Amino acid sequence: MGRDAAGFDLIATRIFAPIYPVIAERLLSWSKKREGICVDLGTGPGLLAIAVAGASSMTVAALDIDPQMLTFAAGHIRDAGLSGRVAPVLADVHHLPFSDNTVDLFVSRGSIFYWDDRARVFSEVHRALAPGGAAYLGGSFGTAALRQEIFERMRTKNPHWDRDVARRSARIPPETMLCDLEAAGIPHAGIKKEETGFWVEITKPGI
Repeated sequence: MGRDAAGFDLIATRIFAPIYPVIAERLLSWSKKREGICVDLGTGPGLLAIAVAGASSMTVAALDIDPQMLTFAAGHIRDAGLSGRVAPVLADVHHLPFSDNTVDLFVSRGSIFYWDDRARVFSEVHRALAPGGAAYLGGSFGTAALRQEIFERMRTKNPHWDRDVARRSARIPPETMLCDLEAAGIPHAGIKKEETGFWVEITKPGI
């Protein structure tokens, strides 16, 4: 993906870290899942995967295509004392290494904007979801206050931060995500909006 793993890890752990427990709790609440298997797609340094494990009894796969990112993730997982429940997984989101009907919850924050073929990923997610499972794939800053704090800190590092965020958001709006869901033929899916972002929601009815 061309990311600078060390720089990305530094920003995630020093600036974005407070949002992950907030997001994890929100997604767990929406999904009504506290046990089973969770997969964090495009995990980067693994902070959302760690937050999900910390707020639940789920076993979490922290998946990323970048081995350097997973090296950072593995360190954070060890530091959190969660090596028994969170495992780094090297894989491509377009070809998920999970059997059909096995994953109770998929989560992903930020990665969706970099996927080459979102329809393909949505199809893979739906295939692997267990009956009664859910996926929340998108982006958020947790709360308005956290968003403001992050924006203020990021502006000191990047004077064009606001413009860059707006450009990314405009490039792939929710309407485009809905078209990708339709292209993937996902029957139970839509867009779930909240105060600082939106999520693609995919569910699979229980048996």
